[in-house]
Amino acid sequence: METKELPKAPSFLKTIGPSFIFLGLSLGSGELILWPYLAANYGLGILWGALLGITFQFIMNMEIERYALIHGESVFVGFWKLWRYWTIWFIFSTFIAWGLPGFSAAGSQLLNQIFGLGNQTAVAVALLLLTGLILSIGKTLYRTMEVLQKSIIIFGTIFISLLVFLLTKITDWQAASLGLIGRGDGYNFLPAGISFMSFLGAFAYAGAGGNLNLAQSYYVKEKGYGMGKYAQKIKSLFSKGDKDVNLEGVTFENNKINRFEFKKWWKVINLEHFFVFWLLGFLTIVLLSVLSFSLVHGETGVNEGINFLFMEGRIIGQKIAPAFGFVFLLLGFLMLYSTQAGVLESTSRIISENFFLLFKGKGGQLKANLSKGFYLALWGQIIFGITVLLLGFKEPRFLLTLAAVINAFCMFVHLGLTYFLNKKTLPVELRPALWRKAILLIAFIFFGVFSYLTLQQGLK
Repeated sequence: METKELPKAPSFLKTIGPSFIFLGLSLGSGELILWPYLAANYGLGILWGALLGITFQFIMNMEIERYALIHGESVFVGFWKLWRYWTIWFIFSTFIAWGLPGFSAAGSQLLNQIFGLGNQTAVAVALLLLTGLILSIGKTLYRTMEVLQKSIIIFGTIFISLLVFLLTKITDWQAASLGLIGRGDGYNFLPAGISFMSFLGAFAYAGAGGNLNLAQSYYVKEKGYGMGKYAQKIKSLFSKGDKDVNLEGVTFENNKINRFEFKKWWKVINLEHFFVFWLLGFLTIVLLSVLSFSLVHGETGVNEGINFLFMEGRIIGQKIAPAFGFVFLLLGFLMLYSTQAGVLESTSRIISENFFLLFKGKGGQLKANLSKGFYLALWGQIIFGITVLLLGFKEPRFLLTLAAVINAFCMFVHLGLTYFLNKKTLPVELRPALWRKAILLIAFIFFGVFSYLTLQQGLK
């Protein structure tokens, strides 16, 4: 690879941004729906899974960022260099898993509950079309997503914390603390009767999940971290000028000075991802799960779709004021909508880049009009989602859980690939520490075993 100077590492505050986007990818799935659903039905003894899942994702995300920091290109280009036909797997697994319109279906149910709009399918279709429009006209994709996600996450965390303070009891938090070590009410780790599909889906969505983890390498480039400073950015659909971008990155010379500077980069982006993604993400899961447990655990009907969310909104309105119940459901919609927008933005990047790489032979510059490819992938997924909705598949928790299980297997695949990629392409001095390798191996085994158990249970 071509070598250039490694930029100086910035301060911690200047690095904040990419992890907000990444956290936003999980708000409408694991945080808002899947973990609170499990808490409403089985209690808080399953919270250990959220802690383990988001910790696994923190480590795997940082290994994805490690590659992009050093090489200034996405990990998909790295996988392509290993074997050209990995691109086929990433195109189809991303399209199928994330094209399922679970977020739009759930968002339309919430809007119908709040405003009584009536036709759930029509609203879900309208939400998909609106998302496509917003992503098509934003000046730069990264900036559009960062502003949206930051606003919702900051407001949502403050409002949910207020609800938890007003409505939960000390005994709820005692149950939550025991749940972090796997002790539930009458069970250890997994309650009797729990569906492996539901648990694995929530586990995979303790964070973004699936191939979306790999999109973290895009945000390193967009923010200009490390060697990502030299990477070109995707322009909007209606921007002027040359839209061809070079996919192949550049690296830095492996010498003592650069290794020292890289350690500074590594420290500061680990802090950014830890505080924004791991800490804020885990806090959100716990707050929403404890609130769900406190308000609706044991109530009739909590196992039906996302009915538990409507029940929470109604009880919040009764116990505090109707306006609080209204804002809770509205916030839920905004979380789902921002997740839908973030997912479509990330998956369209993944699909378009891999599609181009599939037909690109070795040798010559890796230049492509990713803007055109991005929007073709974006609207292709929107059309697919609309088709699924019009065929009658519109129960949101089922769609989200099915997508999450597919994504859990995708994580099993890309965990192994990322580990092999870094081992093969990075200098020995810049590879992960032994303890990180151990956690990656444990995560790889965990996702593999639970994917097998879920498939086995599903075939019975």
